[in-house]
Order: sequence, then C-alpha cells, then structure tokens
Amino acid sequence: PEAWVDEQIRRMRAACYQAVRDLAAAQPDLIVAVGAGSSTRSYPGSAAGSLRAFGVPFATGTGEPVLPLSLTIGCWLIRRCMADGHWRVELDEIAQSTAPADCLAAGARLASRAPRVALLVMGDGSARKALGVPGAADPAAEGYDVLVAAALTAGDVDGLAGLDPALSGEFLVAGRAAWQVLAGAAAGVAWRAQLRYAGAPLDVGYLVASWAR
Repeated sequence: PEAWVDEQIRRMRAACYQAVRDLAAAQPDLIVAVGAGSSTRSYPGSAAGSLRAFGVPFATGTGEPVLPLSLTIGCWLIRRCMADGHWRVELDEIAQSTAPADCLAAGARLASRAPRVALLVMGDGSARKALGVPGAADPAAEGYDVLVAAALTAGDVDGLAGLDPALSGEFLVAGRAAWQVLAGAAAGVAWRAQLRYAGAPLDVGYLVASWAR
C-alpha cells in the first residue's frame, strides 16, 4: 500500500539523517563518502551530482554533475545534515566490478588518510526482490540481504569481506564493493554497531547502519 511505502521511506530517511549526524558527533578529521559506480576515482568534496537522469529535478554540489548516484545521495546527506561547511570531505567512487582484495586494500588506504577518518558508505542491497525491477524476483535475494544486515548489525568485518562478487552480481547488488571498502578500513578494530533500518519499500534492499569505536 502507498501509505506503507511512504512510512518506510520516511523511516529510512530519518535513519540516514541520524547516521550522518553521528559522523559529525565523532568529530573526525576527515569524512570520506564511498560509493559504487562504473569506475574507480576520487572527487573533491564540492563535486556535483544530479538525479536528472532519473527524472528528478535535483542537483547538489558545484559545477558540472559528475558524481555517480551513490555519491550524489551521499553528498546530499552530508550537505543536509552537516550544513555548517567546516568539514573536510573527500569523495571516492569504487567500481562495482572491483575484486574484494582490491576493495579491502582501498579501504585500508582510506583509513590512513587522517588520524580520525569517518566513512559514509553508500550501497544498495539486492534489486531482485520483486517483478517490476531489473531482473526477475529471486527468493534467495532475501537471504543475501539478511546476511549483509547481520554483518552490519554485528560490526562483522569478515562477513562483509567475504561477500561473493559473482553472487552479488546475480542478485543485482550495488553495494558489495563499497561494503568491502568499509571492511578494509575497519579491519582490526572492535566496533559498536547498530542497524538503524532494513527494508525494501521500493523492491530494492536498503540498509542503514552505524559503526563506532
């Protein structure tokens, strides 16, 4: 029902806002937004993104829109919830096809960029939950998202590091590479983790979690 979808989106949006506010509360030296895309590259914190390709008249940042969808949403969250502008922000796109070992190495490099680095990791779960989205529904897709939710809930670095790229591709998961960058950055630390939201109001798995030392 439409009312249920609206309520789920409201809850998911509120969870995202709180997760980003938690990043600010940690007073990091550097915030890095990480999101999957078609290539691997870095952007300045002021870079622009747009949703016009999706039929939404929305843009964020300055200059020509260059950001992938994941970082467009990530930047919007940062700019909305951390509006005073004094934060040092960097943006990193990771190609969805990147091998797990390379994702882990990229995460380790990100974690060493400053004494206190906060990551905003953007990635969707499976898009094979229902007809009407790219790819037919697959009942096993729900199990994949449950596995990811369990890892995010437990602060389980190994669980994220072990995600299978082939299976992730089969289930049309956009977040696998970004989650494995998180695993590389978070290795060797015990985390206090909280799963703030898990659902699929638009027939795509969405998960919102916060990890803190």
